[in-house]
Amino acid sequence: MNKTNRKLDALNYHSKGRPGKIQVVPTKPTNSQRDLTMAYSPGVAQPCLEIAKNVDDVYKYTAKGNLVAVISNGTAVLGLGNIGPEASKPVMEGKGLLFKIYADIDVFDLELNATTVDEFVNIVKALEPTFGGINLEDISAPTCFEIEQRLKAEMNIPVMHDDQHGTAIISGAALMNACELQGKQLSEIKMVVNGAGAAAVSCSKMYLSLGVKQENLVMFDINGVLNHDRTDLDPMRMQFATNRTDVKTLSDAMVDADVFVGLSAGNVVTPDMLRSMAPHPIVFAMANPEPEIDYETGVATRDDIIMATGRSDYPNQVNNVLGFPYIFRGALDVRATAINEEMKRAAAHAIAELTKKPVPEAVNLAYNAKNLKFGKDYIIPKPMDQRLITEVSMAVARAAVESGVARKQIIDWDAYAEELRNRIGKDDRLLRNISLKAKENPKRVVFAEADNYKILKAAQIVKDEGIATPILLGNAEKIKSILEETELDLGDIRIIDPRKDNAPCVDEYAEYLYNKRQRRGITLYEAKKLMWDRNYYGAAMVQFGEADALISGLTKSYVSTVKPALQIIGTEPGVSRVAGMYLMITPKGPVFFGDTTVNVDPTVEELVDITALMDRSVKHFNIQPRIALLSYSNFGSNDGRIPEKSREATRILHERYPDMIVDGEMQANFAINSALLSDNFPFSTLDGKPANTLIFPNLESGNIAYKLLQELGGAEAVGPILLGLSKPVHVLQLGSSVREIVNMVTIAVLDAQQKEQNEQKA
Repeated sequence: MNKTNRKLDALNYHSKGRPGKIQVVPTKPTNSQRDLTMAYSPGVAQPCLEIAKNVDDVYKYTAKGNLVAVISNGTAVLGLGNIGPEASKPVMEGKGLLFKIYADIDVFDLELNATTVDEFVNIVKALEPTFGGINLEDISAPTCFEIEQRLKAEMNIPVMHDDQHGTAIISGAALMNACELQGKQLSEIKMVVNGAGAAAVSCSKMYLSLGVKQENLVMFDINGVLNHDRTDLDPMRMQFATNRTDVKTLSDAMVDADVFVGLSAGNVVTPDMLRSMAPHPIVFAMANPEPEIDYETGVATRDDIIMATGRSDYPNQVNNVLGFPYIFRGALDVRATAINEEMKRAAAHAIAELTKKPVPEAVNLAYNAKNLKFGKDYIIPKPMDQRLITEVSMAVARAAVESGVARKQIIDWDAYAEELRNRIGKDDRLLRNISLKAKENPKRVVFAEADNYKILKAAQIVKDEGIATPILLGNAEKIKSILEETELDLGDIRIIDPRKDNAPCVDEYAEYLYNKRQRRGITLYEAKKLMWDRNYYGAAMVQFGEADALISGLTKSYVSTVKPALQIIGTEPGVSRVAGMYLMITPKGPVFFGDTTVNVDPTVEELVDITALMDRSVKHFNIQPRIALLSYSNFGSNDGRIPEKSREATRILHERYPDMIVDGEMQANFAINSALLSDNFPFSTLDGKPANTLIFPNLESGNIAYKLLQELGGAEAVGPILLGLSKPVHVLQLGSSVREIVNMVTIAVLDAQQKEQNEQKA
């Protein structure tokens, strides 16, 4: 992808629609005049008076207890340097977004036009009544040290500079585990730290607090080794000056070193330096985007090495998102007056210990791993591990209580753990997980409508992100013209025009279709003519293994896309019909709708088949289906053809699939509202929990429901996902957006992965 196009993508992401990435959303009803009088005047006076009498009641009546300020002056932004407060705002908004999706913490980002320590500190101190915690971000050293030190001393709410402590906590956990695996004692290891900025200093302090000896640590900055001959070191760095006189260069320090920690620049460590290290070395090359030594080079140089980097495409990513959301979560929940050293160490130990516990299957699936377990390629948890919020937040909260900085006690820790689990954002986590899983084993996806900008844009995205390898069908000249006009760069991507005489395998495909459909009215001539149609040709490519999945339907009717797939590929063994499913991403979690696209008015037996298909397909998303067969009736409360059909289908499902969690017939509100269901129908096999898979009695109701939820409810619709075909073919909504196309390609890749696994098992 060319750099100009990538820049435009980034700019469009931040600017299109509502500018920025975050917004303020009301948490109370505002529909009536009474609501407004409660929210503002005169109703707001009562909580104001209560807070005036007892200032701690601000946590009871306002959002302070769940509100963190992400504050920067833009003097050290990511790898961009001193770009100013306004230019830092996109980064601070992004940090706020991570707080929300990982720990349900609300954020106001504040970009300060303040460069002196006094000015910065005075502004932030004045904000204390508003916030429950302060996350300092992207402030240059050495002022960041003094700013944090003063704010921690002068404020009574948690303050943490994540650039310093986030990496320290995560890498500290990784160091403990790596040393355990390599048979090394923290008190005995010889450590080299390359880099002397805020993160390096804080990391080194963390390592010392965990047991590393000061005399065994050597630190370097851009000017060389930190020693007592240096006259340019501030007090913060001088404390790491070594007494060793034999070390002049990084190469000198690496000889017989047990651990290298890099927080500096890319490619400063050579293979020879690695070879000079002690047996079973530990290397944390955390410079981004280029580590101090490439992961592949490192593991190729030493087979006894344990490596970690800051990159997500290699094992052992040191990622601050493993820490800061959960550290603040725990601190806020006990109303801590500070984030102290005990809380940081507790976080590091909790992360280290979590790595040693059996990894949930959901995490294995998210990373397309068969059995992640504690070892040289898994020394810290994966960011998608949902246990982090309970393990780390609870450890931090306990440490706050035990160290005396908590103003609120937690009596029932089990209840607190459940509260934490319920906080996790449910709306788009599934999409993030399946995208990650797709990237672990990308597949060849053929696009039948490649002479369309949206398709080409989606193809470029899935190619760049490593989700799929696109194959384009259509007129090559037209496709290349669109690519040139829109400045899309798909490299040497494969383009095939089935109408050209030299189209690969067209005769073979036509012969196959003729043999399969000759008794259904298709002659060999007609089969060859049908192969000019890109949907037929694309389906044949998938059938013959020249592609792994087919995407089509953006500009054509549903039937014209599905029919070729049915004629060429056909249904899975034991499946008599296909069905269409939508994955609806809602604030309450994912909900699966079926059948929404294929079967117009299914019979009882067809409803049973559709439900069985849905049950199996939802499980592929690593979600236990809880299925409700919908109607306008609840368990016989009304008669009629539709209630009776759903009722009978449910009876058959209970007989044939006794392990399936399914019930009906029931109205949609009872299916979704577990309290309503339990109060009125406690006998339901859904057992007081909401359904996540809804089976509609006919196409009309399903289609109307998903479109209403999409447009009025703000849910994101992913689909239609075609179920029951023996090979992956997926049909787009007419006029789908680029995002929707990318989502469908991701689903198609997962489908192909699953079918490949099934074939291997068979």
